[in-house]
Amino acid sequence: MKLYIYDHCPFCVRARMIFGLRGLPVEIEVFANDDEAGPTALIGEKVVPILVKPDGTAMDESLDIVRFVDEYAGKERLDDTIRPEIQAWLDKVGKYANKLIAPRCVLIGLPEFASESARLYYTAKKTAIYGNFVENFKHSDTYLAQLHADLPELAAFIYSEGHIGERLGYEDIITFPLLRNLTMVKGLQYPEQIRFYVERMAKQSGVPLYYDKAV
Repeated sequence: MKLYIYDHCPFCVRARMIFGLRGLPVEIEVFANDDEAGPTALIGEKVVPILVKPDGTAMDESLDIVRFVDEYAGKERLDDTIRPEIQAWLDKVGKYANKLIAPRCVLIGLPEFASESARLYYTAKKTAIYGNFVENFKHSDTYLAQLHADLPELAAFIYSEGHIGERLGYEDIITFPLLRNLTMVKGLQYPEQIRFYVERMAKQSGVPLYYDKAV
């Protein structure tokens, strides 16, 4: 199977995770962020992730890909429980997290932003959603302080270093991508329980963290 992604994309991280968690091989290709023709040729629109299945057909939608690969692996299925408090925490932090993440995506040498045109394309698109990158970066301390205030709440919901819920499940699939992307923020201090979880999940899933690139 082949998976088309952007490295920074949290939905793409979901799709990457299930291959690592189930021990399945996958060929990964990273689209340039301004490449509209490539994904459109595969799926009819500019979206990622895109999975080309063993029969040669392509599918999108991250959780559909997770479900397909989980079933294809033929092992114990992921727990599909998502506690309301986990979703509420993600919704709350999601209101400001991308003000920290988006300006940094184009600064840390990711393959989808190898060209100036790709960086400009992304900046124009995301500025319209998250606000001016330069201003957001200037206010990193404010957003980081809010994040540090919110993290202990999540820590209280984590059952173990290996998974957030009682079993490996969709709570991991939707939570780890955000926690992973936040590791590109210099000055981030995860509570010990979250740090252990993030590092364990990165190892289990084969999706590397950004600590060495943090700005």
